[in-house]
Amino acid sequence: MVLQSLKNGLWLSCVLRTPKACFWSAASGGLVIQSVSNDVYQNLAVEDWIHDHMDLEKQQVLFLWRNSPAVVIGRHQNPWQECNLRLLRQKNIKLARRRSGGGTVYHDLGNINLTFFTTRKKYERMENLKLVVKALKALRPQLDVHVTDRYDILLDRQYKISGTAAKLGRTSAYHHCTLLCNADKFVLSSVLKSPLKGLKSNATPSVPALVKNLFEEDPSLTSEMLLDAIAKEYAVQHQIDHHITLINPADETLLPGISDKTKELQTWEWVYGKTPKFSVSTCLNMVYKDSVFDVKVNMDVKHGRIEVCNIDLPEQWLPAGLYSELVKSLTGSKFCPNETTTLVTTLLRVCPQDDELHSRWSLLCENMIRLM
Repeated sequence: MVLQSLKNGLWLSCVLRTPKACFWSAASGGLVIQSVSNDVYQNLAVEDWIHDHMDLEKQQVLFLWRNSPAVVIGRHQNPWQECNLRLLRQKNIKLARRRSGGGTVYHDLGNINLTFFTTRKKYERMENLKLVVKALKALRPQLDVHVTDRYDILLDRQYKISGTAAKLGRTSAYHHCTLLCNADKFVLSSVLKSPLKGLKSNATPSVPALVKNLFEEDPSLTSEMLLDAIAKEYAVQHQIDHHITLINPADETLLPGISDKTKELQTWEWVYGKTPKFSVSTCLNMVYKDSVFDVKVNMDVKHGRIEVCNIDLPEQWLPAGLYSELVKSLTGSKFCPNETTTLVTTLLRVCPQDDELHSRWSLLCENMIRLM
């Protein structure tokens, strides 16, 4: 074991990592950079910055990054359809929308992210994935890993360890993929499961798959070893020095305008408001004073805001005026628990001082908020 550790240490010591360099002025050919940040919004902003600012005719780029717990949805996806938003809030897991297509992924520090930047003409994600497989094989020849026609990397012919997404610009392009190393699979499976029933949408749905961590197959591996093996293979293929440049995604002197890109990716309008139009048609099973009754809810949501709202309540369960005010207030508001909580609290203040009425109102509002 000691000998193995020494071998790993000697192998890793040959990798040169330097902080904060003007990486865009480096020699032409290829460049490997690694983020020192674990913030999902900052790292996604780096992708945008490189895509928008670097001359990829002169210099192809491999960007290596890792995130603290986050769920990242594709550009054309619906977060209410893709994940358990309530659980994300409880666990303080960030939700981000990237600018590429593809499905939803869970990130934590047990997950490596790789982004390959090229011109649009040179874009070739199959070659990128083959590079990753070659690096894994060089590190551990016994690993049974291969690339599928769907641009996934499978372990042991059945477990997905990497998924793919891409953004193709007019002249530039990038392809990014994940690599499951030691992610928390319990959290992964819990948060990537929406509890919302009756949702209809044309948004791009994710395709569920069996997953497995590489470290389950070989516990002697480390994330650093994998990052360095991939960087080394990239350097060999691009005939450049095996050199990783460390960058800070918050450094405006290095990445002018990066703060604005980061802020935009955090806004409600981007994360939720870019969701394609969808509808919710569901039935709330509510329990009140030992009796169970159903409340039918139908809503149309556009740009993350409630466009049409209908709530079918039992007759005389709420005063007609209060019910009408609730529907009126919800229409046009964000499909969001925080905003809805504020709305119903305001309405409750003008509600007649009746304990039973308040109990009924609170029960209805709690169930409505759970939908969001």
